[in-house]
Amino acid sequence: MNWKSFFNIHRSRNEFIITVILLAILMLSFSQFLQFIEKRKGVILPDPLLNSFSPIDFTWLTFSLIYLSIIVFFISVIKEPDKILIALQAYGLMVIFRTIAMYLVPLEAPKTIILLNDPFVQLFGKGEILTKDLFFSGHTGTLFLLFLLSENKVLKAIFLISTTFVGAAVLLQHVHYSIDVFIAPFVAYASYRIIKLYRERISLKTI
Repeated sequence: MNWKSFFNIHRSRNEFIITVILLAILMLSFSQFLQFIEKRKGVILPDPLLNSFSPIDFTWLTFSLIYLSIIVFFISVIKEPDKILIALQAYGLMVIFRTIAMYLVPLEAPKTIILLNDPFVQLFGKGEILTKDLFFSGHTGTLFLLFLLSENKVLKAIFLISTTFVGAAVLLQHVHYSIDVFIAPFVAYASYRIIKLYRERISLKTI
């Protein structure tokens, strides 16, 4: 389905517009939530893996892989509005899960952290570098979501490799605890499956 036929379908057009509006509201609310998290006291987790090596700065590698992967994904699905809609909805649901997880699990950043300056967070935030948006890793989860959404075998391999590299990079930089990175793909998968099941039910009702 192309964009013209997509927007000629009343339900699809309205769902897309509502999704974009709700996602924008969600991201603005999430930025405020991150400010709350940053001021809240948390606990430092004992992490044998992080304790086994000194941190290394992989900031540029991390964000190069993240944003290049996102750009490549959207270019690959530019003519597939349904796929973009699923991506936006699954990402929004993952952000909701992440909000709940961070609220229930207050953590302090590892003492040996090398700060990771995320330009996307800075855009929606107030300029300071956040350190307590830990459980779970949003960067790892987002890239794994791209892997799940992509149907092209080459792109799937690229996104899976990017997920692995970014997960390793945030650990090597001591930005996240091991559990943050380990859990992220599972939550991303749950978000993806919930949205897929929701859309399948909608399609059946429409038929």
